[in-house]
Amino acid sequence: MESVKKTEDQHGFAAHPGRCVVERTFAWLGRNRRLARDFEASIASAVAFLYAASAMLLVRRLTRS
Repeated sequence: MESVKKTEDQHGFAAHPGRCVVERTFAWLGRNRRLARDFEASIASAVAFLYAASAMLLVRRLTRS
């Protein structure tokens, strides 16, 4: 991961390659109610629910096709 700085002639928003992929992934995971807030007591449980949300997303996509 690398930090992207604005160019000197840039004003406002500029799309960067790969940025929409990351934002879209966070939006999909944010749809899961458990991941919408940071209520988990430990990092291990937060990671477990992240895996569960990813698995549910994958299963939903597989059943559609």
